[in-house]
Amino acid sequence: MNIGKLQNCGIVEFKNYQIKMKSDELKKRTKAFALQIYMLVNALPDTVAGRTIAVQLFKAGTSVAANYRATCRGRSKAEFKSKLHIVLEEIDESQFWLEFIIDAKILPEEKVILLLEEATELTAIFTKSYHTVSRN
Repeated sequence: MNIGKLQNCGIVEFKNYQIKMKSDELKKRTKAFALQIYMLVNALPDTVAGRTIAVQLFKAGTSVAANYRATCRGRSKAEFKSKLHIVLEEIDESQFWLEFIIDAKILPEEKVILLLEEATELTAIFTKSYHTVSRN
């Protein structure tokens, strides 16, 4: 195992496989996602439902970036896989709350749709990465 490459989350090498990830790009993307979540939750109505959704979405959405950074510092295959699974859970939860905001008409769809599309893309990226790690 190449710990140096694992820690920077560039090309991660374990016994018989490689995962190619553009670490810096994903770090920037997940941080941008977190910042957009921050702006969106501040636009939610100041109601019991709005505040509750804001807290849930803020925790999940910002956790994606923080946990992806932690994934890049994984010290073993098991730790890397475990942390990657957390990222996947958090982006999936974020996607749920964004869909909920649209479906419940809490905010106009046009204020949420681009963020939902980014969540969908990030979910696909992290799902594929997780399945690649799990296969080997």
